[in-house]
Parts: sequence; structure tokens; C-alpha cells
Amino acid sequence: MNTSTKMIGVGAALVITLTGCGLKEGIDENANGHVKTVDFASGAAGKADRDTKLPGWVPDQAQAVTEVIRTTGSERILRFTTANPPPSCVLGAPAKTAATLTADWWPRGAEGRTDRICDQDWHVFAADGAVFAYKPETIAQKP
Repeated sequence: MNTSTKMIGVGAALVITLTGCGLKEGIDENANGHVKTVDFASGAAGKADRDTKLPGWVPDQAQAVTEVIRTTGSERILRFTTANPPPSCVLGAPAKTAATLTADWWPRGAEGRTDRICDQDWHVFAADGAVFAYKPETIAQKP
């Protein structure tokens, strides 16, 4: 076994960062699959990005948008600042499954604090001037 294979086997991360047009992107490979992190200056910039489209319910005027995406599945966590939660979201129950994605900005147990549903599968809540959203995994993972 070569050194790079051993490193990936113990969870070492490969990070690639791209900048330009208000986008910062990083890709990590870890024990939970491939994870991509993207940052946008605004919701409009994130929606305009053809490779990483933000959900349509994110307001165009949202600022400091950060999203962590599982590239081998459908799970996502999202944070942005805005004056109010999106009006298109409806009151709903907290998410039933815990997030496996993590970020330093994602509050512990956040998915249990969600009180709105956006676009049928995003669980959302607002706190401290920010909106947090979680989209649970819907793709069955291999054991």
C-alpha cells in the first residue's frame, strides 16, 4: 500500500480552494464520502453559479452564504444572513435525522431546532441574524 492510500484510509483530507466571482470552494475527502464547501457573497451569486446552484428559496439578498454539500449523496447544510427567514417557507416539524455533515458555523443539534420547511425537504430555523438549513440524506448509503 502506498503512502497516499494509507493517508486517505485514516481520514486525511484533500482540500482544493478556488476563488473568483464571489465563490470560494473547497473539496474534502473523508470517511463520510466527498464533501464540497462553497461560499457566496450573496444568494443571487449562488443561484447564478451553474455548478453549485443554491436552492430557489434562498433570498437573492441573502449575504455571507455558506453551504456544505455531500457530493456522494443529497445531504446539505446551509447558513446565510438576511433580515428575515424566507416567506416561501412554511411552519413544520424538526428534522427526524441528525446531520452527519459538520462545519464550525453549524450549531450542535441544529436540525432539532428547525421549525420551518422550505422546498419540501429543507429544514430551516433562524437564530442570531442568520438562517440555518439542513437537507437530510435521501440516498441509501452502502454499509
